[in-house]
Amino acid sequence: MDPLVLGALVAVMTILVLFSGVSVAIGLLIVSAGFLIIFDGVRSLELMPEILFGKLDNFALLSIPMFIIMGASIASTRAGADLYEALERWMTRIPGGLVISNLGACALFSAMSGSSPATCAAIGKMGIPEMRKRGYPDGVAAGSIAAGGTLGILIPPSVTMIVYGIATETSIGRLFLAGVFPGLLLVGLFMAWSLYSTWRSGNTELLATGSYTWAQKFEILPRVLPFLAIIVGVLYAMYGGIATPSETAAVGALLCLMIAMIVYKLWNPADLWVVLRDSTKESVMILFIIAAAGVFSYMLSSLFITQAIAEWIGTLDVNRWVLMGAVNIFLLIAGFFLPPVAVILMAAPILLPIIITAGFDPIWFAVILTINMEIGLISPPVGLNLYVINGIAPDISLRTILTGSLPFVACMVIAIIVLCLFPGIATWLPDAVMGKIP
Repeated sequence: MDPLVLGALVAVMTILVLFSGVSVAIGLLIVSAGFLIIFDGVRSLELMPEILFGKLDNFALLSIPMFIIMGASIASTRAGADLYEALERWMTRIPGGLVISNLGACALFSAMSGSSPATCAAIGKMGIPEMRKRGYPDGVAAGSIAAGGTLGILIPPSVTMIVYGIATETSIGRLFLAGVFPGLLLVGLFMAWSLYSTWRSGNTELLATGSYTWAQKFEILPRVLPFLAIIVGVLYAMYGGIATPSETAAVGALLCLMIAMIVYKLWNPADLWVVLRDSTKESVMILFIIAAAGVFSYMLSSLFITQAIAEWIGTLDVNRWVLMGAVNIFLLIAGFFLPPVAVILMAAPILLPIIITAGFDPIWFAVILTINMEIGLISPPVGLNLYVINGIAPDISLRTILTGSLPFVACMVIAIIVLCLFPGIATWLPDAVMGKIP
């Protein structure tokens, strides 16, 4: 059978299996095993265990559970609420300071937790009721938090970037740095839209501000500064050549647990068990998907599907930006139905050779891919962040949350366009800190 036709058949079967409700990892293994048996014979399955466990034989993978523990220990405390309150007190005199505080808190909490749902839950529990109480439109209140939560997979430390780095053998340190300025760009676009939307509502009182004393402003800082210091310390250790990402993540996880215990009195063994239990569940899920995706990639390569697709695209006489547009549409659609980790592991091995052949920077492409995955987090039918917000504020309909989120989707599309026009936004910092790749 022609490899391109076979590739189309694999794509259709993969979609059908995943839509059946089976977990992503199991679905990938089912499809891989089925096609290997049909086209390479039963003996081809002998290599599956070796590939499955060999994919996990990577020291860099240790950073995933460590960063997850780091985020879980933060999410289990009042750190999100305290961060929100601190920003509100310091930004209260800025017009529209409350919505800016929410988005700023989302950005900072994302940098601490690396998790989009955790960011939505932690900041939304405080921010959404407060914005609604002060008269902000429900769409702005819910949409800004849903969109702000997506920053968790872009602003470092990002588990999604770690997965991309492992899948494509790209420097994780460079990927983390590449997400900084695009993350700030998105925060700026989100803030600009939120302020415009609030102003357009006609309720000018929302842009008026309250006031806090200097004592109230400084009183809350000791509760959040230790976490911010850990972020700075983790990044300094990683980029100062002191430790590898895995070692840095382990130290960061330990320090976050200690601060949660000391500052927030998280002494109860049951509470600590919940943190470790949930972190283990999430880590195993991600690592299982990584291992299964390794088998899936082997199947594609063994049946010459990957090579045929790359060769076919290489023969197309199209502008490289047309090609990039098609890739973005594919990623966007995939992100509507699958979690970011699954999309990256399935698509990156196929897309990366095409991207490099077309003359695009793989570090820059990682940012473009991640923003596409962010759009998927606030777009139906999956739209995980939409359901998290609906769980926090059940009296706000999913339709209102979705409507409030759509303008932020437009902001992300604008960010992708800006990054295409000015790729240096993503690539300058990694080159400046770690030197240009020869």
